[in-house]
Amino acid sequence: MNPVNDDTLDISRRKLLGTVGAAGATGLLIGAAGGVGFASSEDGGGSGAGVGGSQALASVGATEAMFHGKHQAGITTPLQSRGHLVAFDLVPGAGRKEAAALLRRWSATAKALMAGKPATGDTGVALDAGPSSLTVTFGFGRTFFDRTGLAARRPEQLDPLPAFSSDALDPKRSEGDLWVQIGADDALVAFHALRALQKDADGAARVRWQMNGFNRSAGATARPMTARNLMGQVDGTNNPKPADADFDRRIFVPGGGQGASGGQEWMAGGSYAVVRRIRMLLDDWEKLPLDRQEKVIGRRKSDGAPLTGGSETTPLDLNKFGPDGKTVIPDNAHARISAPEQNGGAAMLRRPFSFHDGIGADGTPDAGLLFVCWQADPLRGFVPVQRKLDRGDALSPFVRHEASGLFAVPGGAAEGEYVGQRLLEA
Repeated sequence: MNPVNDDTLDISRRKLLGTVGAAGATGLLIGAAGGVGFASSEDGGGSGAGVGGSQALASVGATEAMFHGKHQAGITTPLQSRGHLVAFDLVPGAGRKEAAALLRRWSATAKALMAGKPATGDTGVALDAGPSSLTVTFGFGRTFFDRTGLAARRPEQLDPLPAFSSDALDPKRSEGDLWVQIGADDALVAFHALRALQKDADGAARVRWQMNGFNRSAGATARPMTARNLMGQVDGTNNPKPADADFDRRIFVPGGGQGASGGQEWMAGGSYAVVRRIRMLLDDWEKLPLDRQEKVIGRRKSDGAPLTGGSETTPLDLNKFGPDGKTVIPDNAHARISAPEQNGGAAMLRRPFSFHDGIGADGTPDAGLLFVCWQADPLRGFVPVQRKLDRGDALSPFVRHEASGLFAVPGGAAEGEYVGQRLLEA
């Protein structure tokens, strides 16, 4: 599953530390390091209005992510408490011209809503709220390039992912021509963006699938902490950090036709998103005693520290043996198998949402992780790690991969541009 970690990057914006609260994961990872800025409406960065435009917003509502930048927002942006993932297919007859017009509309809508301003034909759902850390991120699936006559410009990084033994994929909830990730710290703000983008797509694209997720709300814990997943585990401690010297190289596509871009200059500053709906078999998991759960993961449940000791951020001691002559962190523990040092340095930035879509007829919860990971090349990030997990991860019997998608997410739009313009108008 490989979810996300917390990094105590100093963020200078007033009250932002309090607003991210327990966002965990990329919660305090980022800010300027990812090319995504933040502003408080109280500092002139957002709409700055409460009801009727006369009252200052609370810090959660006032936080604004910038639409324009080197990278799209929503990759290294602090993880929000609400999220929607949605894929669209172009309607029959729609091609490159219609796709360009749609991305132009979507970009204008995203820019307005991320600034806490109304969109064209606004429904008023989020009328009283500020930006609330809203981010909207756009990506292209493999089939998009065929349907727009751009197959020659499709990156090899969009080649289909291999099949894995834990896959039980529903094709109706997988892939898609276009992908949109929405995140916000207010549920109405997130829904408002989803509805606005769906309306913008009318006549050009239709929804293929849509998924809803959540994380801890800002301020829910006494201090910023790495989030827990629905298994109760501290989840994502080993995420790459923007302070790492090789962070950009691992996560973002370089420019100048170098490296992972494979000559696809339109992807410079972009990233590749692997999206997986991972169902957690919670009834089975919760039957395990605590010590067994900890051995499956390789970390203490109480604080996320390695079984070899220390605190959450203490490196794993993969060579430490116990009195029984066995490694303290079992050979098939999830933390051991997914560790970068066990995978030739392969790394990805994991930025998930939890989900709960009700109780099945058999009484089991339809719940788990909307896994989203970012990397400059999925063939060097997600694929080798997942292959190794697939061969012997102790966690595998307790999860099931039910949907999958791979999307090319171009770099951020410059002032006056829309997302994807360098591909669609080249």
